Amino acid sequence: MSETTPALTPMMKQYLEAKAAIPADAVLLFRLGDFYEEFFEDAEKVSRALDLVLTRRQNMPMCGFPYHALDTYLPRLINAGIKVAIAEQMEDPKSVKRLVKREITRIVTPGTVVDGKMLDRNSYYYLTGLRLSADGRTAALAALDVSIGEFFCTANEPVEVIVNELIRLGTREVLIPSDDAERWDKLPGGRPDLGKHTSWTVRDKRDFEPEAAAEFLCRHFNIASLDCYGYRDNPDGLAAAGAVLRYATESLRQDAAHITEIKRRRFDRNLELDHATIRNLELVSSASDAGKDGTLLGVIDATITPMGGRHLKNWLLLPSRDVDELNGRYDSIAHFLDDPGALTDVRELLGQVRDLERICGRICLGTASVRDLLALKESLRILPELKTKLLDLNTPLLGDLARKFGSFSTLVELLEHAINAEDPGQLGDGKVFKTGYYREMDELRALSGHGKDLLSEIQQREISRTGIKSLKVRYNSVFGYYIEVSKANLDLVPFDYVRKQTLVNAERFITPELKELESKILGAEERIRALELELFKNLCDVISPMLNDLKQTADALGDVDVLSGLADVARRNNYCRPEVFDDQRLVIERGRHPVLERLLPAGEFVPNDTTFDGYLRRMMVITGPNMAGKSTYIRQVGLIVIMAQLGSFVPADRAQIGLADRIFTRVGAADDLTRNQSTFMVEMVETANILRHATPRSLVIMDEVGRGTSTYDGLAIAWSVAEFLHDDCACRTLFATHYHELTELAITRRGVNNFNVKVEETPDGIVFLRQIVPGPSDRSYGIYVAKLAGVPDEVLKRAGDLLKLLEDTPGGIEQAILQIPAYTARLKRGGKADPRDGDGQLILV
Repeated sequence: MSETTPALTPMMKQYLEAKAAIPADAVLLFRLGDFYEEFFEDAEKVSRALDLVLTRRQNMPMCGFPYHALDTYLPRLINAGIKVAIAEQMEDPKSVKRLVKREITRIVTPGTVVDGKMLDRNSYYYLTGLRLSADGRTAALAALDVSIGEFFCTANEPVEVIVNELIRLGTREVLIPSDDAERWDKLPGGRPDLGKHTSWTVRDKRDFEPEAAAEFLCRHFNIASLDCYGYRDNPDGLAAAGAVLRYATESLRQDAAHITEIKRRRFDRNLELDHATIRNLELVSSASDAGKDGTLLGVIDATITPMGGRHLKNWLLLPSRDVDELNGRYDSIAHFLDDPGALTDVRELLGQVRDLERICGRICLGTASVRDLLALKESLRILPELKTKLLDLNTPLLGDLARKFGSFSTLVELLEHAINAEDPGQLGDGKVFKTGYYREMDELRALSGHGKDLLSEIQQREISRTGIKSLKVRYNSVFGYYIEVSKANLDLVPFDYVRKQTLVNAERFITPELKELESKILGAEERIRALELELFKNLCDVISPMLNDLKQTADALGDVDVLSGLADVARRNNYCRPEVFDDQRLVIERGRHPVLERLLPAGEFVPNDTTFDGYLRRMMVITGPNMAGKSTYIRQVGLIVIMAQLGSFVPADRAQIGLADRIFTRVGAADDLTRNQSTFMVEMVETANILRHATPRSLVIMDEVGRGTSTYDGLAIAWSVAEFLHDDCACRTLFATHYHELTELAITRRGVNNFNVKVEETPDGIVFLRQIVPGPSDRSYGIYVAKLAGVPDEVLKRAGDLLKLLEDTPGGIEQAILQIPAYTARLKRGGKADPRDGDGQLILV
């Protein structure tokens, strides 16, 4: 359908003009009175996503929903991966006699959500831009959380590092230039799978040109050069950053003044965790149905503020490798533990702090509410007392954070004087501002209130004058104020009444006095609404210049919240302060799994020790039965290292941590059907990644490598992988395996040490003691585990007989398999379960 179609109405022409002004992949919500309407293909798409009734008018598909339901329907559209442009009415339809003016006020995409109702309080919502280098080996990434203005960039990093960062960030939308789209698809493994809630958006390659990007960024930050941010030799980073900021401002339809700087992010000061490690160690999401309680984040998150919740997640997924930084965090936690009263006071004060970062964003974007400003006032009010308590703790880090708090006493006084905290109502109701704040507002309120009193007086006077006791002074939006008289009393109506409308049982009249009063009252009420909006905007304009100080304060409050929360967790769970070193040692005394310890009954978890020195103790080969605790043990070592490097106390009696540069895990596997990869292929891909990237400073956790193929293949692979990790990577390795043959590595490799999970045999069966002890395991106890699982007795007996045959037959498994038919027949005849004859010779089939 085009604009030249004869049946096209002026409103539909306006709709098509708005549709042409938005991205082709966005749907348009077109405000018509009290509804948002959609037409043509947009109507079909929206009706499917929202399960709305699709109607037709002149064969044109249509659907819609009430404007006040936008908060309900918009999140559903965004979560369905649909970009949404909103066209609002820019005029009051009652005030114009022509087509109402409409404009696109914002475009909402998965990466540009700013509405607080659509945001999880403890999560970042990143819009990212990617730019591949010319050779495709490295890439640049820029990430922006539009809701809080957090903006950073990294460049010249290997593609796999950038992909890991995308996954770690949980990015919601990825922008790539059109000339990179095909190159991403042709990379090994293809375009990374970021989940169903992350969308990829291809942009014009001109948005990623470094010169245009630099010009746009300089204009936004009002600076002459980006050299102050270190971007002189970083064209790809510039390109990604400029494209991201341009896309955000186009979507918001404004300059986004709350985005005040762009930071450089480097990975050489952080412990790198790839997606497999984050998943396998269940850092932020659980593989079971335990929810957040089954994750490390669920255990250590005692934050109170939204900023603290976001900061803790960032610390967890991007731990530090800086000894001084970590000791500063430990010192802060230790001082909180030494002064429980101060810890309690600090956390009580933090309980009054709201989401300052997102409030600042909404103020700058013009979407702040009255309650946002009230929350801002209450949050800033506690700063002086909180600052004093932090300085009294006398630790360098807490002192530095306290000194970052801005001075907002004048702003707090202004907000206290201005806003009615008891019952502010909605903006435009006329109740937001206190009496005495603005004289004209007080006068208008008095006029409006007095006018309504006059209406009541007029009604009483006219009842007395006319003798019509049922006479009413009423109001509607069509006629304004009028006098209503029932038909039974029409003969009592005075001659100065002017008839305005006749109803079935009554007639309505106006008088000059009533119309004059109406003009004053309605004029006052309209002016009150307009003035209230104006005063609120002015108040936000007063706050906007304080944005940088407010953001710095919010950032410091987030860190204080994390540190006090970690102290509370350490106190409740009896954690110890780790010692960190710039070497390869790893000594843990009576270490515990932080998640399982909390899920099990008190005192039931069995602690274990770990010792690495990077030389004679470099690899632990751990054997033992299923269910005995091998996987729990190797995971708990990884979790303790991560906790130490994020700055937390750890579940152990003592811990010395040589800082790791990366932690790799190869734990379990599942088919990846979307990439046509079997369980074993997934296992080998992850193993290959470890072998190619592990360094002597890495910690590697391997669980059952080689189990997805034949026994000999699997053993050969596991043996070779273990040798490579020891000889070439020279990293600290926890190698849990069922291949008992691997224990022979300790004979030829001086850094390999054998350990097993202790088992005690009793007359009633075996008991898993969950203790890791030196030496290899002598048995696997797999049949016993099968019994615990409920396998039928006849199957267990048959398995036991076959196990004896396999263990006792000389010549290896092939010879044993050849004996199975004769061996089975012998057993059926009541013979002994022994594959040899009386002379000790093997009985051949």
